[in-house]
Amino acid sequence: MPADLKQIYGRLGFSDQVVYSNFVTSLDGVVALGSTPNAGSMISGRNRADRFLMGLLRACADAVLVGAGTLRATPGHLWTAEHIFPDLKDQFGELRRQLGREPQPHLVVLTKSGNVDRSHPAMIAGASLASDVQDALTDLRRRGLNVVLTEGGPNVMGELIKRSLVDEAFVTTSPVIAGRAREARLGMVQGVELLPGHGVWSRLLSARRHGDYLFLRYDLRSSARP
Repeated sequence: MPADLKQIYGRLGFSDQVVYSNFVTSLDGVVALGSTPNAGSMISGRNRADRFLMGLLRACADAVLVGAGTLRATPGHLWTAEHIFPDLKDQFGELRRQLGREPQPHLVVLTKSGNVDRSHPAMIAGASLASDVQDALTDLRRRGLNVVLTEGGPNVMGELIKRSLVDEAFVTTSPVIAGRAREARLGMVQGVELLPGHGVWSRLLSARRHGDYLFLRYDLRSSARP
């Protein structure tokens, strides 16, 4: 990595073909606040270290995968490194050049209905649509886009987990308690039940701390089972 990025984060690398996720969660396991838009920013408190990590993970990716719900919940957003952390735009660009990536990751929006806002800046910038996550990944790999970040919500993550398609998970634990009462406030995985029958075990790859925030990286491959 460029020296400025390495000084902040340390070492970071991925295999040639990988799907990795990134979530910020409250202390009580909430990643989505019902109908509240921009829930991730609210849960993280717009923490600069978390936003830096989001930028870094986007800068490493050939493609970013999100759900239509995430697109709707973040009007005006672009899934690029410099959009989330503009202070290091040049360094993120240099990292992509070193990795042989295109200037920006390709965005894929998962939608069963195809009903998305075509005027969303991410759609105008060239995002594509897909209705099936396996087909989307197959198409990306056919095009040589093998390093894929998913910032989809809990339902997208549930589909990926159910099909054993996620290799690694980055989880930021924010020191806030979100609580649950009236609206559904989901955890990281929705739409599939694993325990008690078949939990997906993981192996901790790294743990970092910045103030009161924890930044964890897990290996979710089958080889990670204890």
